[in-house]
Amino acid sequence: MEKSLARYIWTHTRSQQLWVLFVVAISMVTYFLSFDLPKLIVNIPIQGKGFESAGATQIFMHIAFDVPFIGHLEIFRGVELGRVAMLVALSTVFLLLVIVNGFFKYYINTYKGRLGERMLRRLRFALIDRVLRFPPSQFKRVKPSEIATMIKDEVEPLGGFIGDAFVQPVLLGGQAVTALVFILVQSPWLGLIALLIVAAQGFFVPKLRRRLIVLGRARQLTARELSGRVGEVVDGIAAVHTHDTSNFERADFSARLGRIFKIRYDIYQWKFFVKFLNNFLAQITPYLFYLIGGYLAIRGQLDVGQLVAVIGAYKDLPGPLKELIDWDQSRQDVEVKYAQVVEQFTMDGVLAPHLQALSPVAPGALRDPLSAANLTVTDESGTKLLERVSMAIQPGEAVALVGTTSGGAEVLAEILARLVLPESGKITVGSDDLAELPESVTGRRISYASSEAFMFQGSLRDNLYYSLKHAPLRPADYDDAARTHRKWEIDEAGKAGNPDHDINDDWIDYAAAGATGPEDLLISALPVLEAVLLSQDILVLGMRSTVNAGHHPELLRRVVELRTALRDRLAAEGLGGLIAQFEPGAFNPEATIVENLLFGAATGPELSGKELASNAYFRSVLLSTGLDETLYGMGLEIAANSVELFRDLPPDHPFFQQLSFMSSEEIPQYEALLQSLRGKTFASVNDLDRARMIKLSFAYVEPRHRFGLLDAELMKRIVEARHEFNRSLPEELKGAIEGYDPLVFIKSATLIDNVLFGRVSNKHADGHERVFDMVRDILHQTGLYNDVLNNGLDFNVGVGGKRLSAAQRQKLNLARALLKRADFLVLNRPLSALDSRLQQQIVQNVIALTGNLEQRPAIAWVLAAPGLASYFERIAVFDKGYLVEDGSFDKLMARGGVLKDLLS
Repeated sequence: MEKSLARYIWTHTRSQQLWVLFVVAISMVTYFLSFDLPKLIVNIPIQGKGFESAGATQIFMHIAFDVPFIGHLEIFRGVELGRVAMLVALSTVFLLLVIVNGFFKYYINTYKGRLGERMLRRLRFALIDRVLRFPPSQFKRVKPSEIATMIKDEVEPLGGFIGDAFVQPVLLGGQAVTALVFILVQSPWLGLIALLIVAAQGFFVPKLRRRLIVLGRARQLTARELSGRVGEVVDGIAAVHTHDTSNFERADFSARLGRIFKIRYDIYQWKFFVKFLNNFLAQITPYLFYLIGGYLAIRGQLDVGQLVAVIGAYKDLPGPLKELIDWDQSRQDVEVKYAQVVEQFTMDGVLAPHLQALSPVAPGALRDPLSAANLTVTDESGTKLLERVSMAIQPGEAVALVGTTSGGAEVLAEILARLVLPESGKITVGSDDLAELPESVTGRRISYASSEAFMFQGSLRDNLYYSLKHAPLRPADYDDAARTHRKWEIDEAGKAGNPDHDINDDWIDYAAAGATGPEDLLISALPVLEAVLLSQDILVLGMRSTVNAGHHPELLRRVVELRTALRDRLAAEGLGGLIAQFEPGAFNPEATIVENLLFGAATGPELSGKELASNAYFRSVLLSTGLDETLYGMGLEIAANSVELFRDLPPDHPFFQQLSFMSSEEIPQYEALLQSLRGKTFASVNDLDRARMIKLSFAYVEPRHRFGLLDAELMKRIVEARHEFNRSLPEELKGAIEGYDPLVFIKSATLIDNVLFGRVSNKHADGHERVFDMVRDILHQTGLYNDVLNNGLDFNVGVGGKRLSAAQRQKLNLARALLKRADFLVLNRPLSALDSRLQQQIVQNVIALTGNLEQRPAIAWVLAAPGLASYFERIAVFDKGYLVEDGSFDKLMARGGVLKDLLS
């Protein structure tokens, strides 16, 4: 990276800087004239110089020059004006100069602002590009949050400075020199005073501000360390909770914040001292001007117009001078920041740009063996991880890599995936060194998955197809307005040195997955999802998610068909009572009290969750129907029964999973609340306690909880309250709930709720499983299975994929590695979060799946369970960094070496 910030700026903005400097030079002419004009206004029309006689006139705007070799050149003869007309004319010219100078400032500031933002964009992209080319080992030394802080925050001041780097000193210096020259022309004495004060400011203030730069650097480093520490604690929050170290972390953060406070307080003290000194020097000059200038005016050595003009000119001198000093401090500050960023992003082993060059053309298959020759790897402590390992993996061969703890198999897998660089030796594919091959080859023809299954925030679909997004293959379709905006984006990207690839293009390499387009991509992916046992997880997510009407119109259109098919299936199997259907005029005993009251799905927060009990309209319905007191009494019974049954159980007792009214932490709170409410009438209880008790009744289901709190009369009253609720629903709440309708898809409800259109009976212990199996069969029969899978692929996996379980993340990671059908499949304990039975099943499935492909890939699988090695054609055994055994399973077992010991 370029070491000098000034050279970096000049290299990329030379032509723009020269243009804006030219504009600055032109602006100095009108800037000087704006100083001289007040003197003319005071001396000529106001004091009457040249208008001593009645009816006297003077020439206005006479423009003429003496040109060498040409002589006197007259451009405009001017206009004769009287005293008042001259006042009006000169004042109007002054106003025009103010407007012109303002326009120059506006243009210059806008231009340099745009220039600075483009350069900031260029710099940030360069740093991100650098991160993408970091050697893999670098990520073990740096914290992601620190890198993000540097790219986002620490280079932010550079954007503001880049536009000012050359323009600001010329502009401000030119303004200061113009004002100073004008003062000297009017009065050498006053000019000398101004010059001395300016020299004092220019000498002392920058020296005093050097301390601020040191403090600012310390503030930046401590803030970066704080950001990294916060990110570290967030990533390791499980360890904090499990080891009771939260107060230790609080002490650490308190100490860090104390150091930052001390630095920032010192900055404030020093900054305002420097500001005080600067302001004092700036304000003493007008005092001297009034004193000495006034004395000279009294003596007749300076006219009043000149004194006014000098004071007016000096009024514009401290501003540019102060800003020039600020610019110098900013220059030193950003140079330090830039140097620190360059230092952090400069290292050995950065990938060459050509290794990551965009390649829309798919590379040919790798038909040669993947060979390791004399590999030696040492960690940072000097421990040998691999020692002179040599082996070759033939195309289409399935090799199991097993070994003892720290045996070296995992390290070999990372080397094969080019995530670790060997200290000596090399990996070759035929005659090509793996380290020299571009990522357009290694990233498409070699696939890798490990136990560290990181997912990007986004949908499950985005993460599954991530391994296919190598280059923009099909352009996005834009309308005229969007196409115009896209042209602007391309133009700006070019000016900022960014690539103009369109993220909205279709980047998916369908052919790599065996598909022809988006229409059959899921069909190609389905065998992979089945092989890694992920399709059922996705199906469950699809059933338990709402449906995007724009993405899956077929599901909305055929939901009634699914409801009917499920009802017919239940009737055919004699299970008509397995689901209690929703009926507008009846109480559903398997649904909660609140579901029976609302009889619909909430579309927003107004009528859902905690907000429902405090909703004014809902409370008014309960009050008008008398249900508020009834439900309050039900809540008291629920609270009393729950406290009695659960208060002596430990918080982790499995019975709490069945308690839907309150959490284990709330048991003592409700016990205390029951004590305080004992003997009180409903009318004497405050609104907050009433709401807490009524809310307990909302989740009550008689067949599930069996407290005997619902009878036929109360059910009838609840249905009547439902009708009252819907009849008088205010206009502002009509969009807050979707009523249940047997002929309509309920967009705010999940897909499974739409299909069931009711609740599974609690009388059947395995009711939910049986219903789900039926629904899955119906989806296959109706041809909607893939539509539901597609709906499941819309599921947002969360930050780092944390909305998925560890097992689901690993299965998804393995699926996307399989999906691109690489020539070499390197798997580094990819299923460590799964039990041995599932690992065995997936290993068998993957071997069978890849064996059926036209071009069978080679597999190098580091096994977490050595017993699975029998499914592979060849086993390579590692111990203490050495390759100690290599052969078939039967051969190695007969030999009785390390593999047999591992299995025993």
